[in-house]
Amino acid sequence: MKKRADPSASIEKIEKAGFSSLLELAVHTPSSYLDTRLSGRLQIGEVHTLPIEVLRVDRPPKRLVATVRTPLTERPVEITIFHPKPYHGALFRVGMRHIVQGKIERFGPKLQMVNPKKLSKTGQIVPQYKCRLRQDLHRRIVESLVSVASLVGEGLDERRAALIVRAHRPDARWLGLYRRHGGLGPETLEALKFAEAFDYMRRMGKKRIDFPALATLNGPVEPLTERLPFRLTEGQRRALEEIRTDLAMPRAARRMVVGDVGSGKTVLMLASAMIAWPERSILMAPTSILARQLYEEAKRWLPERVETALVTQSREEGSVESAHLLIGTHALLYRKLPKAALVMVDEQHRFGTEQRKMLEKMVSRGNRRPHYLQFSATPIPRTQAMIDSALVDVTLVEGTPFEKNITTEVIGPGDFERLTSHIRRETEEGRQVLVVYPLVEESEHIGYRSIEESEAYWRERFDGVYVTHGRDKNKDGVLQAFAEEGKILLATTVIEVGISLPKLSTVVIVGAERMGLATLHQLRGRVSRTGLKGYCFLFTRDTKSERLRAFCETTNGFEIARLDLKFRKSGDLLDGKVQSGRAFRWLDMAEDEAIVKEAKEAAHADAPRKNQ
Repeated sequence: MKKRADPSASIEKIEKAGFSSLLELAVHTPSSYLDTRLSGRLQIGEVHTLPIEVLRVDRPPKRLVATVRTPLTERPVEITIFHPKPYHGALFRVGMRHIVQGKIERFGPKLQMVNPKKLSKTGQIVPQYKCRLRQDLHRRIVESLVSVASLVGEGLDERRAALIVRAHRPDARWLGLYRRHGGLGPETLEALKFAEAFDYMRRMGKKRIDFPALATLNGPVEPLTERLPFRLTEGQRRALEEIRTDLAMPRAARRMVVGDVGSGKTVLMLASAMIAWPERSILMAPTSILARQLYEEAKRWLPERVETALVTQSREEGSVESAHLLIGTHALLYRKLPKAALVMVDEQHRFGTEQRKMLEKMVSRGNRRPHYLQFSATPIPRTQAMIDSALVDVTLVEGTPFEKNITTEVIGPGDFERLTSHIRRETEEGRQVLVVYPLVEESEHIGYRSIEESEAYWRERFDGVYVTHGRDKNKDGVLQAFAEEGKILLATTVIEVGISLPKLSTVVIVGAERMGLATLHQLRGRVSRTGLKGYCFLFTRDTKSERLRAFCETTNGFEIARLDLKFRKSGDLLDGKVQSGRAFRWLDMAEDEAIVKEAKEAAHADAPRKNQ
């Protein structure tokens, strides 16, 4: 009877090779193949493996030249070794026979092979790996663990498993196709991408821990939605249904709600608080100005019976102890908080992981946790959302309550006069303009003027000019004053996520080629928030930039996130990196949405099977 493999021994081998799972080992396919089969015919310019007999040896300066004969041709072949070592002299002596491998070229009337390798074994196709162990040790581990049966046992279908195994154990026909394609064929590539995504999501899913909820929440949202001056978009309705289902569960929800710029995530936060009522909700925002905006929106739209309070570093409004919805900044973390069944974090990426965990922990009771919703207006690719869903449920909110009409244009220094005419026209008609600079102070390395260098120009030609940036301690006050009475705001990307500016019609982004597409999209999202005609000017010295041209063609944040990945070739999981910091080897987060979707469904279906 065949002895069954010891699972712990297999895990030890996988870890010794530097991998976390059998599938991760399997998708680490050879980087090349050493073909030691004897060549059947002579092809100039190709690598040959052939038996030779040394007929003559010459020793010109810094070379060893051996004239040999081989069954492949009646003509002698000249083997040249540059900078020979002593052992070369021992190998190439008249009458000695060897098997060598190298490329045969014409050198004048002669056939020549330069610096060939001597082989001790022939007749095999030997995979070559980029690995931490010695080649032979790594190959031995792969040969003992990677098989169709073992990969099927890990959850792969038999077709994909066979394709991956064949890449590790090629035959002559497969190797011929590999060389003809210049690499792996499309079916093998698809199998590797699927296995990589499937393995990652399955492993991340095992790390997810569910806790019992402090309370099941199922309050009605109609008292809020009936007061709104607009109908919820299809994206908002779908997101609200997912949130409602989550909050009614006995396990604590963990959901990330990702909306496009202007998609109306504030309404979803308020609706979540309605579902929680009469239980308490806490909502944390990254800045005082955002917290105040959320507080004012809550006071405006929530029914009177939903009591609201505000906590920032500088002030408190309402009763913290009795409020049903407590809104605040990180100042919430430094005071005693009342029990809350729902915790929400706005612009979650602006807080550190420890800050988010601290808020959740402060209102937990033993093993029971609050429902936890994270909100972000930084769209991520759909592939990323599916990958992330292994650890946290993800909702993408597409569409906006108001149709955005924004014209985006790439402009250069030659267009500046036309730009200033546009700005004068917009400000004279009561609309506002934002000019975003890459720097506060002068720098010889950037090639663009800074805020400090440009401020005088704008103040001489326009009134109502305001200035702020990241180092400005009074930036919230400046933004508030500009919103009420300003015409032109000069700023850095501090404005990327911030105050609502309903009269803002135009944004000018200086040095646009220096910024990621996601940042450009956030900045463009500041305009046309209420259906106003909007303009976005990308001021650059690289007016032919393919990346900026592509940005001009769409206003869909999720498509822009995909383009950002495409042009950056992936970069954090928001940039296509797995949690260990290593980029996916095969999976293209910008292009492989269908594969990731299928892998997600397979990983979800596999989870119950593994838990049986």
